[in-house]
Amino acid sequence: MRQPLRILSLEDDPNDAGLIQAALEADGIACELIRVDTQSAFEASIGESIDVILADYTLPSFDGLSALKHAMSVCPEVPFIFVSGTLGEEVAIETLKIGATDYVLKTRLSRLAPSVLRALREADERAERKQAQEALARSESHLAEAQRLTHIGSWVWQVEGRAALHLSEEWYRIHGFNPKEGMPGWEERLQRVHPEDRDKWRGAIERAIEQKSGYETEYRVLLPSGVIKFIHVVGHPILNAAGDLVQFIGSSTDITARKRADLKFRGLLEAAPDAMVVVNRTGAIVLVNAQTERLFGFRREELLDQQIEMLVPDRYRSRHASHRAGYFDEPRLRPMGAGLELFGLHKDGHEFPVEISLSPLETEDGTLVSSAIRDITERKRAEAEIKTLKDRLYDENILLKEEIDKVSMFEEIVGESPALRRVLARLAKVAPTDSTVLITGETGTGKELIARAIHKRSQRAARAFVSVNCAVIPSSLISSELFGHEKGAFTGATQRRLGRFELAEGGTLFLDEVGELPMETQIALLRVLQEREFERLGGAKAIRANVRVIAATNRDLQESIDAGTFRRDLYYRLNVFPIEMPSLRERKEDIPLLVEYFIDRYASRAAKRIRSINKETLVRLTSYAWPGNIRELQNVIERSIIVCDTESFTVDESWLSRAACQPDQVSRPLLRIPTSEEKRVIEAALAEAQGQVSGPTGAASRLGIPASTLDSKIKALKINKHRYKSL
Repeated sequence: MRQPLRILSLEDDPNDAGLIQAALEADGIACELIRVDTQSAFEASIGESIDVILADYTLPSFDGLSALKHAMSVCPEVPFIFVSGTLGEEVAIETLKIGATDYVLKTRLSRLAPSVLRALREADERAERKQAQEALARSESHLAEAQRLTHIGSWVWQVEGRAALHLSEEWYRIHGFNPKEGMPGWEERLQRVHPEDRDKWRGAIERAIEQKSGYETEYRVLLPSGVIKFIHVVGHPILNAAGDLVQFIGSSTDITARKRADLKFRGLLEAAPDAMVVVNRTGAIVLVNAQTERLFGFRREELLDQQIEMLVPDRYRSRHASHRAGYFDEPRLRPMGAGLELFGLHKDGHEFPVEISLSPLETEDGTLVSSAIRDITERKRAEAEIKTLKDRLYDENILLKEEIDKVSMFEEIVGESPALRRVLARLAKVAPTDSTVLITGETGTGKELIARAIHKRSQRAARAFVSVNCAVIPSSLISSELFGHEKGAFTGATQRRLGRFELAEGGTLFLDEVGELPMETQIALLRVLQEREFERLGGAKAIRANVRVIAATNRDLQESIDAGTFRRDLYYRLNVFPIEMPSLRERKEDIPLLVEYFIDRYASRAAKRIRSINKETLVRLTSYAWPGNIRELQNVIERSIIVCDTESFTVDESWLSRAACQPDQVSRPLLRIPTSEEKRVIEAALAEAQGQVSGPTGAASRLGIPASTLDSKIKALKINKHRYKSL
């Protein structure tokens, strides 16, 4: 092969031409690419010393088909390959008939280099074959060639007129003609073919003439005596110096005995309920039944003479050949791969589980192996469904236990303040829709309660409500928690686990403290909101998500966006319908109702009877700033019920005194502070609280976040809280 190759590229897009040259050079083909995009430029360049022509099919002022026809008339020996993005199958076949060497789609340029190399190789072969055929046509060597054939009839016939030029004695014997009566004509030879096979025989020959190619086929002949023989014929084309097809030379083999034995065996195989595949020692497929065609999607002719590994998934092919050789060393009836999971490969690329039984067959051609292949997809699916149902039941039981353990701070919304009524009015409007809701507000204001109320008033109320606190799950596990994982996805993933999105299928997923999600999980969540699909960790299959998402946060997401810790596009996806929860300081008129509600709730649990509320206590509760909002009020009431020994409810003044006296010093929630300032603010709060994290006077209360969240942040920021206890 000349280096560099001179390649004429009929291409109107310089970028595509550059990609074509890059693809060739990437595969080691040095080339000089001459790009033209008009008819005149193409015709002017084709006369130059060109090794290969690459042509787009459609151009603004010219078309590849016209270019092909011109090339065939000027330089038919130069390989002509279509490289196009619009070439359909029918058009591609038509171009091949006209004379194109191959076609490659622009979306699969990795095929271009092999196609070019193959075209050049075939061009060299054609040139050599052309010389050999011309020499053969000038000599009478076909007779010597026929003499070397044993028990095979040889023949030569010319294309024009279909007249036979040579028929060996064996050919006469096989077809039942008398050589003394002269060579039979085309019609006589056609009439000797079995009526049912004439179209097939004639079609093979006509296609070979049209394509100037060889042909190979099997057919039956019907002798005057009524005897039927099976014939295997191979024909080879002879071209003259001008490239015109003038003759065919070939052989006809009597395969009657073998065919009858094959038919008998084939009948047994066709009656088998399983797919049956017979292979020889080299792994070539020699026989299949109809069940094999149905199971693997291939036509019978696509399988015969091909390697059995074409029905084996790629990951098993390297080992399959050695296993096959081992079986031939000790052939016996046995199941294949006992104890292993076996898979077949369908023509469309999908895999399916199978059971295979092997048995040896002794024939005249040596030992063959017969494989009975049974599709066990339905059995596996049934087993998987049973396991899935068990796993789902297990996961749902766990989820139910978690939800029971995380019962809301109260079972119904309590309050009549204007601020709360505004929230409930917005809730009533958005609940029947499927819109994403973002609930913001300080910690303890009842964001999850509002989320549950939205779910209960939606069309998804009959399905699951799944809650996830994004702040308490380690960042390394949050993706697995939300989207699930496959077995072996990471160390410790001993079995597949469904994520919260799958558990919430058809229902609602509540993402509390969504501002704490790590950036990589934000990207995955954005994909779910945009495309309604996700993948399990370690999986490759996209799973559709029919889930309504409600998110909540204490954090000022705009500040997080400015700080680069929260994605702006995710914020807009979540903030479709915002609901701002008022703090308890903004709805003081609801405090007496909430106090009565919690007293009744916890007194009943503690089997205590509370008849009245101390007036000073109620004033103290109403004037308290409640940095922890309703959750803190709930805790104070529960604690007071536990220590209360009378029928009059009171609250220890020391629990509220500091905040009650200094209501203006209530800190803004930590989650509304920029991330860059978090460590400094947490250390200041710990210093004020003398290292105490929880409790009414603890650092968590001062910062307006749950104690568990603050503990997580202290660990993440590597703060030593113990050093503040001595201050």
